[in-house]
Amino acid sequence: MKNITVSIDDEIYRRARVRAAERDTSVSALVRRYLIEIASAETEAEALKREEARLRESISDFRAGGGWSRDDLHARRS
Repeated sequence: MKNITVSIDDEIYRRARVRAAERDTSVSALVRRYLIEIASAETEAEALKREEARLRESISDFRAGGGWSRDDLHARRS
């Protein structure tokens, strides 16, 4: 387990201690819980990759060719 040092304003620390006491925990435990929460959250890039995979699966029946021949595509009106 790693230890970190964080510098904060005295008033912020006092308010954090009050919040921690209200929750029957420590400031260190509050910070630990917060860091675990943000580190465990899905990043925007991960969310986009997951969404891309979902979309690719949903369009698996798509055919770019459309079934037209080259002659049909280039046919001129008479």
